[in-house]
Amino acid sequence: MQAVWRRRWMLALVSGVLQVLIFPMAGPVPAWRAVLCWLALAPLLVALLDTKLLKMREFGVLGYGCGILWYLGSCYWVMPTMYLYGGMSKPAGFGILLLFALYLGLYHALFGVLIGFLRHFWSAGYVLVASPFVWVAVELARARITSFPWDQLGVAQVDNPLLTLLAPWGGVYAMSFVIAAVNALVASWWILEKNSWKPVVAGVSLAIALQVGGWVKEKRDEGYLHSLPPAKQHAILLQGNLSESGPEAPRNGDTDSLLTAFVQQSLGKADLLPQVIIWPESPAPFATSDPKFRQMIGIMTQAANSAAIIGAEGIELDSAAPGGYKAYNSAALFAADGSYRGHYDKVHLVPFGEYLPFPSLFQFAGGLVAEVGRSDPGHFRTVFRPDGHGYGTFICYESIFADEVRQFVKGGAEVLVNISNDGWYGDTSAPWQHLNMARMRAIENRRWVLRDTNTGVTGAIDPYGHLREQAPRHIRTAIAVGFDYADKMTFYTQFGDVFAYGCSLVVITFLAYGALRVKQTASSATAQPPPAH
Repeated sequence: MQAVWRRRWMLALVSGVLQVLIFPMAGPVPAWRAVLCWLALAPLLVALLDTKLLKMREFGVLGYGCGILWYLGSCYWVMPTMYLYGGMSKPAGFGILLLFALYLGLYHALFGVLIGFLRHFWSAGYVLVASPFVWVAVELARARITSFPWDQLGVAQVDNPLLTLLAPWGGVYAMSFVIAAVNALVASWWILEKNSWKPVVAGVSLAIALQVGGWVKEKRDEGYLHSLPPAKQHAILLQGNLSESGPEAPRNGDTDSLLTAFVQQSLGKADLLPQVIIWPESPAPFATSDPKFRQMIGIMTQAANSAAIIGAEGIELDSAAPGGYKAYNSAALFAADGSYRGHYDKVHLVPFGEYLPFPSLFQFAGGLVAEVGRSDPGHFRTVFRPDGHGYGTFICYESIFADEVRQFVKGGAEVLVNISNDGWYGDTSAPWQHLNMARMRAIENRRWVLRDTNTGVTGAIDPYGHLREQAPRHIRTAIAVGFDYADKMTFYTQFGDVFAYGCSLVVITFLAYGALRVKQTASSATAQPPPAH
């Protein structure tokens, strides 16, 4: 019995490790690791469904162990961020990472519990069929309840142009569904007793077809992209490369010198007649209410005859707010005539970074919020129209929310702009993971994404998720990138996460059916006459 339980635990932990490997760790994911996504869930499914029926808490514990390990490995960058910028010791930083993993690992536990509930009234084969629906429903819950849809399973195949054909229809969730379904077919080899070779051959064949087909299509697409005429529009992306803290970090007294340096760097590419100049979210002490800031940006846009979207802080006096004002993480818009046209205030803030949820419980994380700067949430997803074209600008963390980004496009954005400051994460996996999620937003909406960051990865992402042009990381530079406007809307843009909600509805139906079966079984047991003596 102990040996069987150890085997189940080993399988669950192997699944956690595989789920770490399929996402970026300190750079782009090599091809051999991307292939592992077709096997990453299979060990967990075997641990949950093989041989002896488990108790409900055992299903949950196995899923929980897998989830904790995955979050510890995939989001290890939480630890250095906390001790470098949150004023914590390394042990305390690890403690925060552990709490983070313990909390988010509950979603893997939920997956295990739901699989366990279904297994108590269905055969293992039927539960395998249901498992992709359950996985997608749990991913949706993680996005909606916890607001942390980081590294959804489908993102692991963002480089597969065959599988990403699903994204404009069902979003990243449709890709997650296919990957989970293949894993279920592979897991059937160990779980099903009769004719198990048929589903596993189908699963392996499907995985090979999708992966190899993706590689072939990628090579064909490369040739096709090289044959296309250059993009018609141009943008200038400034990468400021500012330090987050320490003696090299910008101070309020550096505003004029930074403005001058950034303006000169941006105008160095103005001979290309850009439609827009973009500056990133950064530690620079720029404020939309500062007259000098507005004046300098106005001079730049007039000189370049270009609109500008500039990462800055928005200040609004409010006697009811703490300190008598509200502070926003903003993107400021300037027209080509130098006029200030308004701003977009970041709606979805980073918990423990830009605000402190439940302050009485999490006082220990206040140092990081103080370092980053407290922000208030915006209220509207504003589409900028400086030149007759729509620009949908989302800031940093907002790029991980597919349903929110699509609302910019639904509101008229013909190109998407993502300004971000990933300098907090150094050379960890976070900047690359973040980039891949921005690439998914381009694919889902079939829009160019102009991605401008403080330290990298800065570049232009085409509507198929290719990073077409890129600035070197960790240097101050301005690059000119091509892009085009688009006005057609994908199914996903128009209807959002209907596929994921459909999967959730299927799971709810399964659970309701199971609850009814359990109730009927209990009623039958109580209605049986006692045995005759």
